[in-house]
Amino acid sequence: MNDLKIFSGPANAALAQDICRYLNLPMGKISLGNFPDGEISCKIDEDVRGRDIFIVQPTCPPVNEHLMELLVMIDSFKRASSYRITTVIPYFGYARQDRKDSGRVPITAKLVANLITRAGADRVLAMDLHAAQIQGFFDVPVDHLYAAPVLNNYFESLDLPRDEIVVVSADEGGIKRAVGHANRLGVPLAIVDKRRLNAITTKSDTIIGASVAGKTALMFDDMISTAGSICSAADVVHRNGAKAIYAAATHGLLVGPAIERLKAAALTGIVMTDSIPLPPEKAMANITVLSVASLLGQAIKRIHRNESVSMMFQ
Repeated sequence: MNDLKIFSGPANAALAQDICRYLNLPMGKISLGNFPDGEISCKIDEDVRGRDIFIVQPTCPPVNEHLMELLVMIDSFKRASSYRITTVIPYFGYARQDRKDSGRVPITAKLVANLITRAGADRVLAMDLHAAQIQGFFDVPVDHLYAAPVLNNYFESLDLPRDEIVVVSADEGGIKRAVGHANRLGVPLAIVDKRRLNAITTKSDTIIGASVAGKTALMFDDMISTAGSICSAADVVHRNGAKAIYAAATHGLLVGPAIERLKAAALTGIVMTDSIPLPPEKAMANITVLSVASLLGQAIKRIHRNESVSMMFQ
């Protein structure tokens, strides 16, 4: 492990520190700042020639700032003669722009993938991409991790009676994810029938599948952005008689009216990972943040040793 070096951008330094603690490695030394005109400056403060470099930097809000910092860091390590550069992107921004859903619009997820590749990244380590096909947008190997084991372990630790749990998919697009959680937890599945009215508004009416009356509903999603979908689904589940409702997501963006919506929703608890840092002003009493540092740390160790990453989930 002496050739392994982990560096962090400013997007989520706390997560990078936890990964280093898990691997019992010191954090790499790098200086990032801004010139007077706002341009990003970067200097690697130690020798990295011939080293296996891992850069931890989710492209969470402010997305453009953090993305540019990542690109500048990659270029710095490339020019410093690093052996291999792996970008660890726990949250991949622009992932929702993964196709042309109308005329004359970009596929920005592909553009960002091109930027990261052209900057000099040799490998990408990501977690719960919004669309799995984004892996194919990169011209370098992509290791795609899932936070499902971390979320499932948390709910198993609550010791909820299995016969009182129902996994609920907030919409048709999340059915595959919900089926995976239901199978691992050994509980039935229900689906909220959601209809999108426009780009920011959805309407949920009915529940398909298992009954939620008198049950504890567990709703899983890859992210909570404005919280419109998850809160709308929670309202339907609540009206259908659920006694407790938990919302779980890998990425807690919590932008726009998300906090107000979550406070008003009939949610017993909200569970997220630390793939994105939770600002103090957005903290709520019923929000639980789980660490994915050990999951990312194990993947980093396997990549460094040229071992299988997919075996972690078997």
